Amino acid sequence: MTGTENPAKNRTKRRLAVVAAGGLAGIAIGLAAVYGISTFLGNRAGDAQCAPAVETAGRVAPLARGEVAGVVVASRPLRLPDLAFRDASGNERHLAEWRGRTVLLNLWATWCIPCRKEMPALDALQAKLGSPQFEVVSINIDTRDADKPRAWLKEAGISRLSYYADASVKVFQDLKLVGRAIGMPTTVLLDPQGCEIGTIAGPAEWASEDALKLVRAALAQ
Repeated sequence: MTGTENPAKNRTKRRLAVVAAGGLAGIAIGLAAVYGISTFLGNRAGDAQCAPAVETAGRVAPLARGEVAGVVVASRPLRLPDLAFRDASGNERHLAEWRGRTVLLNLWATWCIPCRKEMPALDALQAKLGSPQFEVVSINIDTRDADKPRAWLKEAGISRLSYYADASVKVFQDLKLVGRAIGMPTTVLLDPQGCEIGTIAGPAEWASEDALKLVRAALAQ
């Protein structure tokens, strides 16, 4: 009939319009989420004081080979969050307290076999290069028996590393938020401003000549 719309056809049009609108809204929300995450990471990565760390990363990049081939050097300025953890006496410490020193930040746990495997090498690295200019800051993230990691370190003969722990595992979550904690162990080399020079996901032979060359190059600010 002329001038009269089919009711079924009208209902179909309305459904299609609703679906289309919903799809566009979903796309908009998705873009907003991605943009928001990018902005968040971009803000963290945009610290001008971290530009020298990227220059240092470029200098040490050729040394990320052999036993430390897994180290991914920084390609953009990134200052790590001011991580909070406890020392051997139970006092709260913050990563910012190490400003002015190059730091090899390491997260480990007794349930992590690769972590236990690399701890003697980290201990040896601290013995060889530890100084007012450099420290291996190794943070245990066991969540249950607080005495277990200490007992294991004693049994393994780990004596040069200072004991730090975070039973809440927030240090791992904070690093995960900036894309620097994928698994365990996680190790980040930081410049004296607390900025990333390089990161490695997984264990490395930190007492090797390859590792010593890489860390020494990072120390040559």
